[in-house]
Amino acid sequence: MPDREQHEMSFQERRIKNHRLRRGVFLIPSVFTSANLLCGYYAVVAALLGTPEDFNHAAKAIGFAILFDSLDGRLARLFGANTDFGIQFDSLADVVSFGIAPAILAYAWGVRSVVGLGGEAFHQLGRFGWLCCLAFLICCAWRLARFNVKGMAPGGSKYFVGMPTPAAAGVIAALVHGFHRFGPVQDWRWSVAWFLLAAGLGALMTSTIRYYSFKDIPWTRKQPAFLIVILILLAGMIWVYSEYVLVMLACGYAALGVALHLARFVRHRLVSRTA
Repeated sequence: MPDREQHEMSFQERRIKNHRLRRGVFLIPSVFTSANLLCGYYAVVAALLGTPEDFNHAAKAIGFAILFDSLDGRLARLFGANTDFGIQFDSLADVVSFGIAPAILAYAWGVRSVVGLGGEAFHQLGRFGWLCCLAFLICCAWRLARFNVKGMAPGGSKYFVGMPTPAAAGVIAALVHGFHRFGPVQDWRWSVAWFLLAAGLGALMTSTIRYYSFKDIPWTRKQPAFLIVILILLAGMIWVYSEYVLVMLACGYAALGVALHLARFVRHRLVSRTA
């Protein structure tokens, strides 16, 4: 009888420990999502301060938010901790880190010093920049809502429909980081181009252009040695030459999706004509 009672107590203790461990596993992705949200909030505060170094810190914070955002989803899938709450929490954090933060950063970087010169034309430029950055934010929220409803592109998880919000935010952050030594934009013509870029990134997020997701790569399996070497070299280049490498990676990813979409469109037209 005592042995039976001891066995039941041991079984109950194991159940309690397993339950606590399970709860801890479910909390891990939320911790990384919270870190993503923290980076987005810090990026907003740094962008409002307005010095070149603060702009650079804001851009770096968005970069770290992208890292945390990629980790929370992968950890949730790895531990089997996907929940409806986690999905909604992640989307809300993404609106802050990849919508509000880059929109404020883009506006402050492109208009602050130019508007300070005065004149009605520069005030009009400020309104134009405000609208372009607002369009970026709305498109980001639209893109996240569409993803929550429709998911990936038809046929699997190989492609996103529209440019991912972290990638769009990454273009703005990479450019600010790459050119932060020169300070904010000083010429109104560059300001117009900058704001049009922000609006264009918003359009790419809401488009139907397919972007490669990298989700079909089995990262948890053993990888070829050359791939490990390439990843190590890439990490080293980012560490040493981040101002150049990140700009090339972010802009290259954005341009590659458009180029492949145009190539598929031209090929489809050619096939239709020959058919």
